[in-house]
Amino acid sequence: MKRLLWPLLALVALLLLNFVFTPSFFSLRIQDGHLFGSLVDILRNGAPTLLIALGMTLVIATRGIDLSVGAVAAIAGAVACTLIASGQNAFVAMAVALVLCLVLGVWNGFLVSVLGIQPIIATLVLMTAGRGVAMLITEGQIVTVTNSTFSKVGAGFVVLPIAILISLVMLAAVALLTRRTALGMLIEAVGVNPEASRLAGVRSRTIIWTVYVFCALCAGVAGLMIASNVNAADANAAGLWIEMDAILAVVIGGTSLAGGRYSLTGTLIGAMVIQTLTTTVYTIGVPPETTLVFKSAVVIAVCLLQAPRLTGGLRRPVGPTTPPVAAMPQKPQEAGAR
Repeated sequence: MKRLLWPLLALVALLLLNFVFTPSFFSLRIQDGHLFGSLVDILRNGAPTLLIALGMTLVIATRGIDLSVGAVAAIAGAVACTLIASGQNAFVAMAVALVLCLVLGVWNGFLVSVLGIQPIIATLVLMTAGRGVAMLITEGQIVTVTNSTFSKVGAGFVVLPIAILISLVMLAAVALLTRRTALGMLIEAVGVNPEASRLAGVRSRTIIWTVYVFCALCAGVAGLMIASNVNAADANAAGLWIEMDAILAVVIGGTSLAGGRYSLTGTLIGAMVIQTLTTTVYTIGVPPETTLVFKSAVVIAVCLLQAPRLTGGLRRPVGPTTPPVAAMPQKPQEAGAR
């Protein structure tokens, strides 16, 4: 719980800052059976980041990283919109897009777990090539669609926006699967020491493969949300730099980049911090040219407050400051004489 203190305080501070500049920030209203408000908008806009951060959490817990999630999201949106524009059923188009994302996750997992390529290099390949694949699918154009079923994924409501419900359901499912079964412990064990886990009988290769596939699935669903929200697929801009937001959300939430320790609750808080920070930038009137600088400064401040050396240095040592002097071992003759 201590790891979540600073992210929670940062989130509360950002919310209060928005309230100071916009007094109606916390107001909620129901209109036509839909819940509206600034808080709802933050949750809805942050749903894709939360989904990708969810998959990224498990990848990082195994001492890995996935830089290709933005490109995978772009591919998912490109495939779905292209198929819908050609007259294909929306459900079939989204299913094909997600299956392709699973294949891309299998590819990442193969490079990392079987070939032993460093995760940052293995996923950087797809990060670079994936944009090109998405551009090929859309033929370099922005594909616009008009389909009510597809639109509901990112802009539909069931009291709350459907995007929020999808992300929360996936978060709850992962939490139950990893915290109520041995899977979470195995993921952490692989992150701590993959070789020792393998010698202990843990199928570390299968676990690493699985988390990369799941991360690609989360990216695919997020890509469908992004494309559905604007009813278009922009292969060049969809999901651009969202991998960085996801990694920041995971780190802010207290998950160790060294692997072996993760927090799904912290990831949720971290994703909300990132999205609230984006909203705050526009609320307080930060100039557009300094937006990234302001965002980076807040993220760095939160990460520094969580740094073990800083927090450890603020604590006063308890007890003696010098270690006790160990007693010299006695010779056998002296011990027998006594």
